[in-house]
Amino acid sequence: MSVKKKINRFSVLISGLAVMIASAGLSLANDNNSDKVKENLIKTFPNLKNVGDIRESPLKGLYEVSAGDQVFYFSPDGYLMFGEIWSKEGKNLTAAIKEEVLAKKIKDLPLEKAMKIGNGPKTVIEFTDPDCPYCRKVDKFLSERTDITRYVYFFPLRQSHPDAEKKSRYILSQVDKSKALNDVVAGTLDGKSIPVKDGDYELQLKEMELVGSSIGVRGTPVLWINGTHVNGADLKKIEALLTKEVAAQ
Repeated sequence: MSVKKKINRFSVLISGLAVMIASAGLSLANDNNSDKVKENLIKTFPNLKNVGDIRESPLKGLYEVSAGDQVFYFSPDGYLMFGEIWSKEGKNLTAAIKEEVLAKKIKDLPLEKAMKIGNGPKTVIEFTDPDCPYCRKVDKFLSERTDITRYVYFFPLRQSHPDAEKKSRYILSQVDKSKALNDVVAGTLDGKSIPVKDGDYELQLKEMELVGSSIGVRGTPVLWINGTHVNGADLKKIEALLTKEVAAQ
């Protein structure tokens, strides 16, 4: 039976569930107090870190838990499950919750740790690698706009782009950082010695990477256009979001 048929047949679907630990013998199945459920969760699974919000899921007896950039499900009978819940209309409810959790975190990002470019009315938050070809496409597109304020966090993918870390630190070391970014993504330092000393701007770069890791960034480019998530160099979506926001004024 196809997934589509299963979705149509059942009200919800949990796929790829993994039971991590057998029953802990505690039951709060009829208790709607999230504090007690959270206490039970932490007691049952003491190694869990960064447990955030807990609320009832669409499935009776299961609670939805956010931890870091993950969403999973907890049964107060002592089971922890990972997977997705789908509605009968075919909507991925788990993905929607992840976006909601992430949107809250984006509002609280320490923008002072980012490299600010421009003073336009539209806000673009981006995580980029100066050697990533897709990031370069995005940078070229954004650098031609005057209606945005960019908050750039460098997130070098060292295994794929061994020079990205030094190029990031070089950009941060320049007085005109916007020009330095444009020069680097244009390839002016490709295959050349990068004029940056050991230790220069390492701490600032590390702080940027920690911000990215805290919201689950694993690849680049990743952007938020006025709070709307864009994954990858989807220039059509980026342009549509910026145009939409401009038209709304």
